[in-house]
Amino acid sequence: MSETSPKVLAIGLELGDGQLLHSWAEAGLLPNVRRLLDTGTWGWLETTAEDLHISAWPSIYTGAAPGDHGVYFTFQPAPGRQGYQRFHPGIYGRPTVWKLLDAAGRRCVVFDAPYSHAEDGFRGVFIQDWGTWAHYLRTASVPADVLGSLEQACGRYPLGYEANDLGMMPLDPAEMSRRIGEAAAAKSAATVWLMRSREWDFIFSVFGETHVAGHYCWSAALTGNASDRDSPMCLAYQALDRAIGTIVDAAPAGTTVLLVSGDRCGPNFAGWHLLPELLERLGYAGASAADGAGDGSGDNVPRGGKRFDPVKALRDLLPKEFRKNLARKLPTALRDRLAQRVDTADIDWSRTRAYCLPTDLEGCIRINLRGREPQGIVEPGAEYQAALDDLTAGLLELCDPQTGASIVRKVLRTDDAFPGERRDLLPDLIVQWQAECPIDAAASPRVGLVSQPSPDPRPGTHRGPGFVLAAGPGIAAGGTLSGGSVTDIAPTLLARMGVDAPAGMRGRARTELSRIS
Repeated sequence: MSETSPKVLAIGLELGDGQLLHSWAEAGLLPNVRRLLDTGTWGWLETTAEDLHISAWPSIYTGAAPGDHGVYFTFQPAPGRQGYQRFHPGIYGRPTVWKLLDAAGRRCVVFDAPYSHAEDGFRGVFIQDWGTWAHYLRTASVPADVLGSLEQACGRYPLGYEANDLGMMPLDPAEMSRRIGEAAAAKSAATVWLMRSREWDFIFSVFGETHVAGHYCWSAALTGNASDRDSPMCLAYQALDRAIGTIVDAAPAGTTVLLVSGDRCGPNFAGWHLLPELLERLGYAGASAADGAGDGSGDNVPRGGKRFDPVKALRDLLPKEFRKNLARKLPTALRDRLAQRVDTADIDWSRTRAYCLPTDLEGCIRINLRGREPQGIVEPGAEYQAALDDLTAGLLELCDPQTGASIVRKVLRTDDAFPGERRDLLPDLIVQWQAECPIDAAASPRVGLVSQPSPDPRPGTHRGPGFVLAAGPGIAAGGTLSGGSVTDIAPTLLARMGVDAPAGMRGRARTELSRIS
């Protein structure tokens, strides 16, 4: 069947800003994207990134919502675990589009799809974390020898930075724009090499360079017109446009080209860093202090002090840069265990009804639920629901102490927003911020004043919506897709390649993009 199957080239843009991309293409700054706009169909995509920003890519891959696929961040909770776990192979609750295509006999090549891995039994080519921005797993490939062949032909990824090593370190936008240009050219060369060296029906290649640009090169001063021509962000997108053109021109005639992003950029205004203290003030998070509530008999808990943890004490003594350099040399699993130990060293689980999960944007809160968390103390049912109600009310009361304006836009209850069989791999409450100005403090009659500058100086971060741009046989030139969702991408790709979507896939195949006439 693969001999007659239509070829599909899907190009992903991590944190690819569709608003700027579309505007700059129309202004003549991105001629290759403009060519796709003129010959194809464009649509905005409703996205799960509005609520859990990393969940958009798993939703694109699977056609499922976070409650079904269960993936939303680098570190996330799991039933039976106190705290959180790292993303790992096997965490997905639904098959990816390339796994379904592979099972149907389509020859697939997947290159640097973020937050993913090769599923068991996948017979195609899968390269992970060669040039992604944030490495979840070690750089590797299936088959194992493909990575070495690619690097022999194209070299190693040249960006020189990776998100987990950098943390939230500020970087020069102009320097990052230059590096992004080199990296985008390398990604396009590697993608073309894969196209020419492998038999394929479906290729999914993702640019992490737009993710880097969105965090470090984005600026509120961008206009979306030709006056942005020399800005670091626009220069990065011009390099990306050249890379896209190189890949599209190398594809065989008649190939369907699909460009997709799960979110776009906006100002990095969030209050996630205030949540740990806010939970304490609201009476939900118990620090390990022997403050008279206990008898001082806990392990290493002196009366009137906090629990002494030697690992945390040693870490606090070491200079920050030394700690970061040392962490880079440790095995990932050991680094994760030490980090979680330090993060939870001051938590008294016997007095903690809710706690914060790792995040760098929306606030993520987990109830310490009996029967789900090993040290859970909140009873399921009425007590759990009462805790959610009380926390929601307390968070919605928070305001900016200077202006009196609310700092919380909404508090989502995951049971309502993302039901599904993998819902217990998600937070219980998701806090969305107003994001109109920096959030360095929060106040309410109940919590008083909590003040702390954000530790994240990056100017840009994730916002919705996403977008899709598709061109190929049967797809309307200059067309517009309305009412689209990131969950529509997987079923649309399946339909385009003549493969039925499995039962229960939430997205729907869009005939505007899937029909070949």
